[in-house]
Amino acid sequence: MTTGPLITTPFSASSTADDVLAGVDLTGVRAIVTGASSGLGAETARALAAAGAEVTLAVRNTAAGEVAAAAIVQAGAPHRSRVAPLALADPASVRRFTGNWEGPLHLLINNAGLVTGGRAHTLEGWELQFATNHLGHFALATGLHTSLARGAERGEARIVSVSSTAHMRAGVDFDDLHFARRDYDPQIAYAQSKTANALFAVEATRRWAGDGVFTNAVNPGGVATGLQRNFTQAQRDSLAAAEAAGIFTYKTVEQGAATTVVAAVAPQFARIGGRYLDDGQEAATVPDDAQLADHPHGVKRWALDPAAAERLWTVSAALTH
Repeated sequence: MTTGPLITTPFSASSTADDVLAGVDLTGVRAIVTGASSGLGAETARALAAAGAEVTLAVRNTAAGEVAAAAIVQAGAPHRSRVAPLALADPASVRRFTGNWEGPLHLLINNAGLVTGGRAHTLEGWELQFATNHLGHFALATGLHTSLARGAERGEARIVSVSSTAHMRAGVDFDDLHFARRDYDPQIAYAQSKTANALFAVEATRRWAGDGVFTNAVNPGGVATGLQRNFTQAQRDSLAAAEAAGIFTYKTVEQGAATTVVAAVAPQFARIGGRYLDDGQEAATVPDDAQLADHPHGVKRWALDPAAAERLWTVSAALTH
């Protein structure tokens, strides 16, 4: 939990990723963006590449990744982006990716996400949204820690953990992570995974700040992407009701990627981690019983709780190693 004044930047809900990167030179910066074949990931990768970064698109569908990489070149990026296969719910795929990475890494954008419409588990018995959104990214980051520490030799390395306003629906249920006993609710499962994304930022910073590696979580806001393709009607109705109530206003993909890029490059977050950003700013912490309608841009205490973050790290390490 942070104390003191919240960190602010010149950016807002209407800012785009290109606005954030205006005048920023990322020459020599090596970045990985997961889920970069479409949506927010593709836009984040494009914007970073346009600023000069050498970007690796870590994607499950490499054919779609190649299309995205070609579009980045066509948009005028100085380097062709590399495409590498990564299936976050498959531990072997994550190990292959991290084992094949060579050299330093300066930016890791844990952007990929999955929403399911019903109960689904991996071969290991892990609930699929938790496995993809949290455990896969956890294993990716820990597997790349040495490379990130090497990247920090130029000053710092940053990890961006893409969370969501959905985290406000549920904390992490350590007694039933994989819904073995609870009735399965895909919205609660997704919420748990997004809280985990925020908690990862807290504990990763505590453990790795001494190596120059800092992690922040971001809420990109409401953006219509392929993430919603598996929504049930109940999920669609819930989203429509939230929009009608003014809890959020849909952003463009360019605007949705902006907060991710703020966390990745903004000087206001240099050598600072364990924070949760919304609309380009550090979000205010709200009580766990706060209603989303009253605090659409806040972060619940359970998503920044250091004890929960440490416990989640221990559990995640045991599952993935």
